[in-house]
Amino acid sequence: MLRRHGVTDVARDAPDAEKAPASAARTGAAKSGAAKTDAAKTDAGRAGKMAGRARVRRRHHGLALSLIVLVVLPVVLAAAYLWTFAQDQYASTAGFTIRQEETGAASQLLGGLTQLVGGGSSGNSDLLFEFIQSQEIVEAVNDHVDLVAHYSATWPADPVFSIWPGATIEDMLWFWKRMVRITYDRSSGLIMVEARARDPDTAQAIARAVVAESEAMINMLNEAARRDSMANAQLDLEEALERLRAAREAIAEFRARTQIIDPAADIQGRMGVLNNLQQQLAQALVDYDLLLPSADSNDPRLRNAERRITVIRDRITEERRSFAAQDVTVDNTDYPSLLAQYESLRVDQEFSEENYRAALTALEQARSNAERQQIYLATFVRPTLAQRADYPRRLLLVGLTAFFALMTWAVLALVYYSLRDRG
Repeated sequence: MLRRHGVTDVARDAPDAEKAPASAARTGAAKSGAAKTDAAKTDAGRAGKMAGRARVRRRHHGLALSLIVLVVLPVVLAAAYLWTFAQDQYASTAGFTIRQEETGAASQLLGGLTQLVGGGSSGNSDLLFEFIQSQEIVEAVNDHVDLVAHYSATWPADPVFSIWPGATIEDMLWFWKRMVRITYDRSSGLIMVEARARDPDTAQAIARAVVAESEAMINMLNEAARRDSMANAQLDLEEALERLRAAREAIAEFRARTQIIDPAADIQGRMGVLNNLQQQLAQALVDYDLLLPSADSNDPRLRNAERRITVIRDRITEERRSFAAQDVTVDNTDYPSLLAQYESLRVDQEFSEENYRAALTALEQARSNAERQQIYLATFVRPTLAQRADYPRRLLLVGLTAFFALMTWAVLALVYYSLRDRG
C-alpha cells in the first residue's frame, strides 16, 4: 500500500512538477510585458514633455503679417489703381521695311550681290531702328502731334501712365520708349511699330507720323547717296580727263622734240625703202642677164646696167648699216631708246583714254541712278485704327504683381528661417 501510495504520489506530483516551469515562464513574460509597457509610457511621457503641444507663436503672426504686407496689399493696391485710376490706352500698329531697287543689268546685278553680301540693306534697317528710338523723331512727331499735352492730360489722376506737364525732351524720350514699342527682325529687316494713346485717332496719327518721318529719313539717305555718287563720278572724270590731257601733251612734246610723228611708222617706211631697193636690185639683175648675151663688153647699156646694180647694192648696204649702227635722231637719242620712250607714252595715252571712257560711263550711270530712288520704305501694314482699348492689360499686370510679390515673400521667409535655424 505504501509502495502503491508512493507511486501514486509520485505520479500525482509529476504533473505538478511539469506545470511549475510553465507557470513561472508565464509569470516572467507577464512581468517583462509590464516592464515594456511601463518603459513605453515613460518614453511617451518624455517625448510629450520634449515636443509639447503645437500652438501659434509670435513668429507665425509675423509671417502671416508679412504675407499680407508683401503679397496681398500690393496686389490689392495694383488692382485698385488699374481699375480705378488707370486710363484706357488705344494702340495703332504699323509695319514697314527697307527695300532696294532691283536691276537687271549684269554689272548692276553684281553690285546688288555685293551689297547683299556686305549687308547694305540690313545696315539701313539698323539705322532706321535706331532712328525711331532717337530724340530726333520725338521732336519731329511732336510737330505733328503735341505729345506732352496729350500724355499729360491725365497726369494728376493717372501718374503711372502719364507724363508731367513740364516734361523736357529727355523726359519725353523716356516716356516715348514706353508708349511706342518697336519690334525689329534683323534677319528679314521687318520693323513693327505699336503706338499707344488716349484715343484711337491720336494713336493712328502718331503711327502715321512715325512712318512719314521714317520715309523722310530714307529719302535723306537716298539724297546723300545720290549726291556722293555724282560727286565721286564727277571727280573721277576730272582726274581721268587731266591724265588724258597730260598723256597727249607728252606725245606732242615727243613728236616736236624728235621730229618723228610715229617711230613705228618711220621704221616701217624705212623697211619699205629697203624692200623697194631689193625689188629694184632684182629687176636690175634680170635686165642685166637679159642684156648680157646680146651685147659686147663695150656696150654702153651693159655698163649702165652694171652701174645701176652697183648703186642699188651700195644703197642697200647703207640702209642695212644704218639699222645695224643704230643711228641717232635729231635730239641725239638712239633709235631703240626712242622706240621705248614712244611705246611708254603710247601705253599711257591708251590707258588714259580707256580710263576716261570708263569715267564717262560711270558718270552717266550715276546720273541715271540719281534720277530714281535706289532704296525706299515699303509699308506692308498701314497704321491701324483701334476700336477698343487693349492697354493697360490689367489682369496681366495684377498677375505679374502677385507672382513677383509672392516670390519675394517666399525668398525672404526662407532667408529668415535659414538664419533662425543657424542661430
